[in-house]
Amino acid sequence: MNLWPPYRFAGVRVVEIAPDYSRAVVSLKLTPFNRNYVGTQFGGSLFSMADPFWMLLVMNQLGRDYVVWDQRAEIEFVRPGKGEVRTEFVVDPAVVERLREAAAGGAKVLEWFENDIVDLSGQIVARVRRQLYVRRKRDSG
Repeated sequence: MNLWPPYRFAGVRVVEIAPDYSRAVVSLKLTPFNRNYVGTQFGGSLFSMADPFWMLLVMNQLGRDYVVWDQRAEIEFVRPGKGEVRTEFVVDPAVVERLREAAAGGAKVLEWFENDIVDLSGQIVARVRRQLYVRRKRDSG
C-alpha cells in the first residue's frame, strides 16, 4: 500500500498491517507536500490516513461472503499537527463476530469505528469516525 499513488504522494506510510487483519498502524510525516498554509499538517492528508483501513480490516476478517463499504466518515480537528503523526486501527474479534451474526440473514448492518490521530508525544491531533456498511452477499444462483 505504500506504493499506492494517493498515499505515496501524500506522505502517508503504512507501518504495519497484522497478518490476521486485526490491526494496522499508519504514519504521516510533515513535509512541504502536505503542509497547509499555516505550516501544519494538511487536513485532507490527516483524513486520508483513515481511508480505507477500517473497511480493509473488517472486510478481510469477515471473508469473501460479505460486502463491506465505507458509508460515512467524519473528522474532528483537535490541535495542529506540527510534525509526524500516527494512528492505529484495532478491530476487536467480538465486533467482527457481532457483525457476522447481525448480517447472517442478509440484512445490512451499519457500524461506527473510531480512531485518534496523535503526534509523537501522544497528543490528539484529530479524531476520525467511519461508518461501515456490512451485508452478507446474496447467492447468485
